[in-house]
Amino acid sequence: MIGTVFRTGDVPSSDRFDHWRDMVGRMRSPSDITSAHAADFWARSRVMELGSVTVWPTSFLPTRYRRSPRLVRESDPELYHLTLLIDGGLALDHAGRTASFGPRDLHLTDSSLPYDLRPYGTRSADGTRPCAVRGVGVDLPKALLPLPPHRMRELLGRGLPGREGFGALLADFLVGLERQADTLPPSDAPRLGGVVLDLFSAWCAQLLDTEPDLTPESRQQVLARHIQAFIRQNLHDPDLTPPVIAAAHHISLSYLHRIFPQQTQGETVAAWIRGRRLEGAARDLANPSAHTLPIHAVAARWGISRASDFTRAFRAAYGLSPKEYRHRALTRGQ
Repeated sequence: MIGTVFRTGDVPSSDRFDHWRDMVGRMRSPSDITSAHAADFWARSRVMELGSVTVWPTSFLPTRYRRSPRLVRESDPELYHLTLLIDGGLALDHAGRTASFGPRDLHLTDSSLPYDLRPYGTRSADGTRPCAVRGVGVDLPKALLPLPPHRMRELLGRGLPGREGFGALLADFLVGLERQADTLPPSDAPRLGGVVLDLFSAWCAQLLDTEPDLTPESRQQVLARHIQAFIRQNLHDPDLTPPVIAAAHHISLSYLHRIFPQQTQGETVAAWIRGRRLEGAARDLANPSAHTLPIHAVAARWGISRASDFTRAFRAAYGLSPKEYRHRALTRGQ
């Protein structure tokens, strides 16, 4: 499991808003946090520290976050804050711009500049109750971005697209992180942070039309991370092969085989696909709620159509047959 889960229900009701305010103040750039719902406040968040990148899916009753010039002078962690909005609405004043955002929009702020982020249109249709705001926040050190600050400033305080291109890929990856957090081992955290950073860099370069400004090494890293994300999203497809992957990314098969091992400690494309499939199958085999799922169905779920191929590859990777692995994992948990 990756990340620490925070729920306001874990603390007394009278302390919930103050507890949330303290937690957000520690995790993000200090800001003044207020809410019209402080008396009956609730929130939930998972804080995932992925190397130098922090991702935190969260939901909360409408709350206002104001970072004044005084707070900027007192403390500046030199971060970009990216927010993917999933439910609810927000309005933002930042970097001389005012904009409002709805579901699937992204927006970017800079901890070195003041901002005012407030709820927008967050009441039920009949106006009788507040609607929760739900989204995914990402904190990225500015020093790690390959694009110059004066160009990044062009993206601040604007509504940014999360429905196509790299924006859609980034948004889907962030949502997928939340969904898979309970099954991901902590050892994967730095690699996942690298994926987020590379996708974010590629997305910003695309928006600014500055991809040529990226170094050749950065462009290769972004492409390789893009390919890895594509593979993860299509592991269920038994026809997922290196030629299919190369065609989907408009590159030659030889170029794919050249750049991919540079980002996977020498592992080939086929070996990386096989490893991710077997990892997914191993999680399913060890999951008590999936104990009635036939082993051949577990294999098919991860794109391995022949049971004999699955058994042979699984034994080679884990030293046990799938049946033996499942029995050991489930009896150990009893």
